[in-house]
Amino acid sequence: MIEWEETDTGLRAFDRTKTEISVGAPDWQSGGRGCDIERPIDETAAGYASELRFPPNLVTIIDVESDERHHHGSDTELLELPEGEYLANIHGNVKTYLRFSGPATIRKTSDFDALIVSFHDRIPVTLGFRSHHEIPVDTITVPPTTEGLATAISYASSSHKVTGADRSFPTLRGHPPRFEVGNELRIPEPVRKTKKDAGIEMRVPDDFGTLFVTAPLAYYLQADVIVENRPTPVLRAPSVNFTYTFSPLPDYQHEVAEMLRQVFFIDCLVRNAGPYHWNLAEMSLLDELELDSETIYKSTPAEQLVAYDLCEFGRIDDELPDWHLSMYVEPSVENISTLPYLLANLSLIYLPNSSNLNRNELLDASLGDFYRNAPSEVNESSELNVTQRATAGGGSYRAMRAEEVTSVERINPTLHRGRVHGWLAEGVPIDVFKADPSAYENRFAYLDRDSDDIEVELVLNDEEMGDEHEDAADIYLDRAEDLPIEVTIHENLTRDELAELLETPCDYVHYIGHCEEDGLRCPDGNLSVEDIEESKVQTFFLNACGSYYEGMELIKKGSVAGAVTFNKVLNKQAAKVGVSFARLLINGFSIQDALQLARRRIMMNKDYAVVGDGTHILTQSDNCMPFLGNVERLGEKFRITFNSLSVSMIGGIYQPYIENNNESNLHENESSFVLTANELRSFLKRAEMPILYDAELYWSEESQLLDQITQY
Repeated sequence: MIEWEETDTGLRAFDRTKTEISVGAPDWQSGGRGCDIERPIDETAAGYASELRFPPNLVTIIDVESDERHHHGSDTELLELPEGEYLANIHGNVKTYLRFSGPATIRKTSDFDALIVSFHDRIPVTLGFRSHHEIPVDTITVPPTTEGLATAISYASSSHKVTGADRSFPTLRGHPPRFEVGNELRIPEPVRKTKKDAGIEMRVPDDFGTLFVTAPLAYYLQADVIVENRPTPVLRAPSVNFTYTFSPLPDYQHEVAEMLRQVFFIDCLVRNAGPYHWNLAEMSLLDELELDSETIYKSTPAEQLVAYDLCEFGRIDDELPDWHLSMYVEPSVENISTLPYLLANLSLIYLPNSSNLNRNELLDASLGDFYRNAPSEVNESSELNVTQRATAGGGSYRAMRAEEVTSVERINPTLHRGRVHGWLAEGVPIDVFKADPSAYENRFAYLDRDSDDIEVELVLNDEEMGDEHEDAADIYLDRAEDLPIEVTIHENLTRDELAELLETPCDYVHYIGHCEEDGLRCPDGNLSVEDIEESKVQTFFLNACGSYYEGMELIKKGSVAGAVTFNKVLNKQAAKVGVSFARLLINGFSIQDALQLARRRIMMNKDYAVVGDGTHILTQSDNCMPFLGNVERLGEKFRITFNSLSVSMIGGIYQPYIENNNESNLHENESSFVLTANELRSFLKRAEMPILYDAELYWSEESQLLDQITQY
């Protein structure tokens, strides 16, 4: 759902997740009949304008009559359009279409601050908007049987808008229907009508474990799933006489993951033969597979499956992104309801496995990560007293007394392929976010709120931790200049005041203080989250010692996701994590990615974790999706490597705005450029993204980073 409103400078469109786009139009006047936009849209706005100013996103312009296409990406040159009828597709935080009659000029400002569409006069234009944040419309009632779950998985792909290679676009898959466990199977009629027959089926053994693991591949292939009394799963396409036999569990979970990876990424290459094509950097990989993309694109899904199976995917596998998300899920009836949310993110699903983790192993794991991420000046001599410093010294803790902190017994999860990992099973693992079924449903309570602003509550309940409080406040207030963010600062909240804050609707609470066995420290005692009726806080960071159980209770009582600690944390290190996390989260990084980056430069990095849905995002990014850059010195020049970190946009594309770069890349695939110091500085000043340089994390425009670039 999209709404729009006129502003002093033009108009603004926004969706239920408070994601927005502002369109500058100094002489905008609403009115007119508007033109049809033959694309899926949520809302249109008709009016008159002589110039429209958008965020500096990629844009495709289509001549409606001739179907000729123009692209405007990382260049700042003028694109001049002659007389004609045009539809512009602007790729931003909100999908935006612009219908107009030419002539017109398209350009980006020299500092890549805006995309500008100019006309010869004030003319009638039609804007169309669509939200990227889709929610399930229908609900499938699933009986707690393998047959019922197999049928539900079969209909999950009813959300797909297309078949074939274009299903790899994130905007064309849609959100699967909800799964609700009940006594009888019920498939809503709209779901039955929209399910497409891909001519593919998966016949699997009659057990929940196999079905959970099967779900992502079946969903993507739009396959029918049938449970049988058989020893191994089979993938079939009867119309082309194709049969592929998998191994039984546990090997099956790896084989099905590799099959999904192969089909998905070849789809991402083959689809460039269709109407939605770009100058994709990875296109040469098809030559190594000896595949004719134009022929395959026009084939049926079953025929495509055969062609993909026959090629040697191993030739190009290393040139493609790692899989974006892997979930480790206990295949229980209680977790059936979470499957649509995992499928919407196209997550791999593995069965959970782990080992015990003693104190020394945990310390070794933390220090190993720390030294892998350490700057070059950190050398072996600094490791002599590392155990003593990591466990005993280094400043005050965020606890009144160490014995009052609730420490958490952690396990070492067996992780498989993937960049981000989540755990939906028993135990408290390290290195992954700890999910809970309630987190996925809780998000819907925050979609229809009275306030259009993103409400941030910053709480300081210990004056000794004021540095983090001041720095975080500056970050939130600075971001409020770009987005509708309302920041409220609190100090020394009592138990009743803190309880009221947690029970009052808001989007994010950053708590700085102490946490003990009986709850969060307040001036008049401790507040246990168990004592509040309901959490109405969408996301949170409890930056206090041993806050894991309080955080999990917030999730169970209504929150979506949050960052917590497992044990005692040193005040100085906690402040470093808190400030970094604040900036990453408020600039569009998911909670898991924000914490993963923020904790990388403290020794006891395993003491921080995410609970709830770690893929959840609080705010939009100025760059359409969050990016991470890595800069390294090459003599007198520098290499900058980009990667986009967006779980929900897997299958999309991005294009770094580097001079003379006209290629796009698949999301989560790295792209690199060699620049002079002046070129790099110029880029960093406008990039608005986090940068790793010599293993330290900076924001791109920080003077401390820019000064290092100019030293040579």
